[in-house]
Amino acid sequence: MEKPIKVLVVDDSRTARALIRRSFAQHPDIVICGEAANPIEARDLIIKDQPDVITLDVEMPSMNGLQFLDKIMRLRPIPVVMVSGLTARGADIAITALQMGAFDCFPKPLSVTPGDDAFAGLARLVRQAAHSPVAKFQRNDPASAQQHQKAWSHDFRLVAIGASTGGVEALEQVLSGFPRQSPPIVVCQHMPALFTASFANRLNQKIEALSISEARNGEVLLPGMVRIAPGGDRHMSVERRDGQYVTRLLKAAPVNGHCPSVDVLFDSVAEYAGNHAMGIILTGMGQDGAEGLLAMHRAGAWTIAQDRASSVVYGMPRVAAELGAASQIVPLDQISAAAMNAPIR
Repeated sequence: MEKPIKVLVVDDSRTARALIRRSFAQHPDIVICGEAANPIEARDLIIKDQPDVITLDVEMPSMNGLQFLDKIMRLRPIPVVMVSGLTARGADIAITALQMGAFDCFPKPLSVTPGDDAFAGLARLVRQAAHSPVAKFQRNDPASAQQHQKAWSHDFRLVAIGASTGGVEALEQVLSGFPRQSPPIVVCQHMPALFTASFANRLNQKIEALSISEARNGEVLLPGMVRIAPGGDRHMSVERRDGQYVTRLLKAAPVNGHCPSVDVLFDSVAEYAGNHAMGIILTGMGQDGAEGLLAMHRAGAWTIAQDRASSVVYGMPRVAAELGAASQIVPLDQISAAAMNAPIR
């Protein structure tokens, strides 16, 4: 029998700590080895209890979550799940944390109904974090990545990318390797509402070669554009109108537990772009996007899956590979080059 996962809960809210404690009590494989109201308390508990995973509130007194995450990643790397409020400021801080090496971010509920498990889903992230490699503390430099750019070898009309846990850093690395004259790129990254807008804005500031923003309904997709599916209650798909590819945002039930869903996006690209498209599936837990990548592959698209060694969580790309959906299985740092050198099937 495996040892239980030891978790250190760091949050200045006594109520939040109690709710997390109550949620984890339903999972015998997870034990809270300590609780801290601030990073100073947490520092001592890390040394004393040696937790497997830390849940960390993004905003606290004395030292905010980002400053503490910086110290953890540089001095004593431990998988960290950030807990963030669903606000624009909270989303911006969470995106920064993910780029700094946090495993994932869990949205703190705005309100709690008595009897509800306000932190349902956090245990799942903790389990994945405990069994995943800690991301090295480093900041990608998009400018240096772009010094080695070259043109695409073939005229793909559309590129679709799907990612989940670990996707913030992975997407930045992949997109940084693409030149200005790239095919239109549509992205589905599993994130809560507000987070995707912050993520898109951050990428747009860091990657000068591409025009990156959150997708709008009915937007014509042009070369050099990257459009990211908004988090929330709408799926993003593409369709073809008057010879051009156009985004479509539609409210619908989650698919594979996600909204937006990578499968929904990939299925639409398979239908409307066929062998003129490319599909890329990156790190992430679960299997969302694997069936859609297979549909793209069967429609004649060139498809790429991230390999096990470079994935933070080898879930989505693993299932895609097992289904035979990937034309290539490639390490993260080679995906941009593989995409630009890929043949049209």
